[in-house]
Amino acid sequence: MRGVSPVSLRKGLLIFLTLTFGVSALVLVSSVDQGTVRMLLSARKSVLLLVFALVICAWCCDAMRFCAIAKAASEHISFRLGLVLTWLHYFGCAVTPMQSGGGPFQVFVLYKRDMPIGKGVAITLTRTLLTLLLLGIVVPLAILLEPELLGTGLFIKSIFTYVAVFVGVSWILVVLSLTRPKLMKKWGQILTLWLKRFGIVKRLKVLAVIRRINLEIDNYSENFRLFFSSGFPHFIWAVFLSALHLLCLFSVLPCLIWAVGLPVHYLQAFMAQAVFMFVLYFVPTPGASGVAEGGGAALFGLLVPWHIAGVMAILWRFFTEYLAIGMGAAVAIHFLGWGVSEQIFIEERGKFENDA
Repeated sequence: MRGVSPVSLRKGLLIFLTLTFGVSALVLVSSVDQGTVRMLLSARKSVLLLVFALVICAWCCDAMRFCAIAKAASEHISFRLGLVLTWLHYFGCAVTPMQSGGGPFQVFVLYKRDMPIGKGVAITLTRTLLTLLLLGIVVPLAILLEPELLGTGLFIKSIFTYVAVFVGVSWILVVLSLTRPKLMKKWGQILTLWLKRFGIVKRLKVLAVIRRINLEIDNYSENFRLFFSSGFPHFIWAVFLSALHLLCLFSVLPCLIWAVGLPVHYLQAFMAQAVFMFVLYFVPTPGASGVAEGGGAALFGLLVPWHIAGVMAILWRFFTEYLAIGMGAAVAIHFLGWGVSEQIFIEERGKFENDA
């Protein structure tokens, strides 16, 4: 598994912070007025405590979901490790484009605890797919019931078309990996040979890499089959926890609106967050930074007055993302040092090739 060098981590984190603070500042400058200050000063502190409790509940549901998925794959993950994996996911997503770095961080930690890579990939991928599956169910309902969430602009509709195509292709690859593993192995061989042409894979290592890919595809397919056989009860429990996790997260915005004394339309706020989160999964900036703050202000402006919409977007991000990213950064430093250093990458790559 490829590590993340300190340089790339610093660069990703710098981009995330720059876009986050830069766009947040623009949003606040363009929206905040005296009415905003009055609302914030009169905010109900007890409701803000409820918001914090919802976030902790969401973390716990995510951690227990990891435990349940691992149990379905005949593995054991403690609740403490589940929390670590949850926070690492947020941190990894924050420093990588299209939030793609969470999974590799998790797989690396699981591998260091003697879990096969294929099984780690199956567990972490299932966690993400469950979230996307539930969002894929909620988002069409949201668009059907609240069509104004899409707006009238071609840009927003184009984004949803892009996301729909991306998700469709991803699910096709998942289905093929389960039903046609030989085809996936063939594609893996073609990809390895293509990488050799560009010098990314050394000529003497081609066979080792191909053997490793074949082995991990077998492990991956076997573990997914476990989810729907002996591990099915645990898998169903993971689906329930996934739904509860999203319910806790999507209750944050209604509570924030309630805290400042504005009327709350829970279903509309719930659906707005579902639509927005679905889009953010596929934004190319690290952790969807910039787009999340600016787009959140624009979308939440449909729910609250503009002078409070920007603050709502930033508070929403603080509770649902920034807190977990901060915890993930602390966990990453504790478990991995500052990033996964190049030396660790070389050592791990050597272990993988020797195992193959």
